[in-house]
Amino acid sequence: MATHPERVVLTYADYLELHDDRMRYQLLEGELDVTPAPSTIHQTVVKNLLVILDLYVRRGRLGTVFVAPCDVVLNDNNVVQPDLLFVSRERAAIIERACVRGAPDLIVEVLSPRTERTDREIKWQIYARYGVAHYWLIDPDRREATALVLEAGGYRQAVVAQGGETFAAPPFADLAIPLADVWAGDGAGEVVEA
Repeated sequence: MATHPERVVLTYADYLELHDDRMRYQLLEGELDVTPAPSTIHQTVVKNLLVILDLYVRRGRLGTVFVAPCDVVLNDNNVVQPDLLFVSRERAAIIERACVRGAPDLIVEVLSPRTERTDREIKWQIYARYGVAHYWLIDPDRREATALVLEAGGYRQAVVAQGGETFAAPPFADLAIPLADVWAGDGAGEVVEA
């Protein structure tokens, strides 16, 4: 009779003991999730979004935008590093020196072939369970941005924009983001025309 090894559930304390090797570590339901450094296309899209969101948030004194790597401790067995996150000024108490402890107001994940299933399925469920009010999925391959809003414990699709359309989504519905600006420069050395 085959025996299965007992599942080891890791905690935030275990997570803090990991060494820095340029890999991206997260705890998802107590299991270690490891991915290599993101692609240049992924990083370009993250950078472009960071510039747009950070400028908007700072001008309005709305709160703080963070970029990965930044630990978000949802509980002792769920420690994530979203690509971008926003914590409103009203909820600034969840920002600690080492991490954000609690659900940010917005989490943004930029999809890649390696992380798409995790972002669309596993993290989607975890974020909903721990009360992340707004979840954006940005897909550079499909040139699509999707905004989800938490309602009754699950996500409802609020906005979808594609290609060069404008993306205006909660919690920043009055911020019109030209998606052409988000994709700009993601052609592995070429500037992509709108």
